[in-house]
Amino acid sequence: MAKPREKGTATDWLSDKAIKALLAIAMARPYEKRIPLMAQMAQRIVAPLAGFNRRVRSGLAHVRPDLSEAEIQSICREVADNFGRTVAEIYSGQEFVRRVAASNALTGPGLAVLKDTQAQGKPVILAVAHFGNYDAMRAALVAEGLTVGAVYRPMDNPYFNAHYADAIHKIAEPLFPRDRAGTVGLVRFIRSGGMVALGFDQYSHQGADLTFFGKSAPTILSPAEFALKYDAPLIPIHAIRQSDGLSFQVLVDAPIPPGRPEEMMQAANDRLEQIVRAHMGQWFWVHRRWKPDLPRKSTADAPPPE
Repeated sequence: MAKPREKGTATDWLSDKAIKALLAIAMARPYEKRIPLMAQMAQRIVAPLAGFNRRVRSGLAHVRPDLSEAEIQSICREVADNFGRTVAEIYSGQEFVRRVAASNALTGPGLAVLKDTQAQGKPVILAVAHFGNYDAMRAALVAEGLTVGAVYRPMDNPYFNAHYADAIHKIAEPLFPRDRAGTVGLVRFIRSGGMVALGFDQYSHQGADLTFFGKSAPTILSPAEFALKYDAPLIPIHAIRQSDGLSFQVLVDAPIPPGRPEEMMQAANDRLEQIVRAHMGQWFWVHRRWKPDLPRKSTADAPPPE
C-alpha cells in the first residue's frame, strides 16, 4: 500500500495555490452560482491542464469504440462539469448537506433493507463508485438520522490533502484513511454494527480478474469479503446528479446475494455499468480503470484483517 508523500514538492505547492485560487473565486458566490461556476472553471482550466480529455478518450476507445466524435466530446465536457460541481459541493460543507437533506433524495429497493438492518444494530456494507457526487450519498443518509463511515485515500499532494481531508470530514463522520491505522478503525466500526461505504471502481493491481464494460478490470474483493465475514448485506448505492445540476437522486440498489466474493463484486461491476451507461458523463472516466497494457499479478485481494 503506497503512502502519500509527507513532504510536498514545489510543483505540489504551486498546484495547491492554483486550486485554492479557483476555490476562492467560486466560494465567494452564492451556492446556486458557485456550483456551475466551478463546473465552468473545471472545463476550461482544470481539465485541459490535468489532461482529463486524454484519459476519458482512452477509456472510451477501449470499451465504447462505437461512439461518435460528437458523443465523445459531450462526455468529456460532462465529466469535467461533474468534477467541478463535486469539488464545489464538497467544499460547501454543511450547506451542501442541508440541500441534499431538503431534497429527500433517498430511494430504491435496498433502502428498506438498509434501514431495517441498521435498526437491528447490524452492519451494512455499501458499494460505492466515483459517480455523480459520492458524498451526496453520505449527506442523504445522515439526513435520515443514520451514521455512515467511509474509507478515503489521502491525496498525493500533501498541501491539497490537508484542506481536502478537512472538507470531507465536515460532511459526515467517521472517515477512515486507507492505511493500517484506518483499517483497524474500520474493522472496529463494522464490528460495532456500523454502516460503511467502500469504493470498488478503481484499478487494483492485486484485484480479482473481473470485467467492466466487457473488458478485464481488476477489482477489489474487500467489500464482498467484509459483507460475508460480518454477515452484512452488500448494497450498491449511487448519487445520480439531476438535470438541474444541483440536486440528486440517491439510488439504494437491492442487496447483492451472498456468494463467492468474485461473483458478488462482478455483480457490483455489472450494476455500476448499467448506471454509467445511462449517465455516461457522471462517472469519473479520468481514472485508468482498465490498463490493458500493464502486466499484473494474478493474486486477488488479501482477506479483511481479523
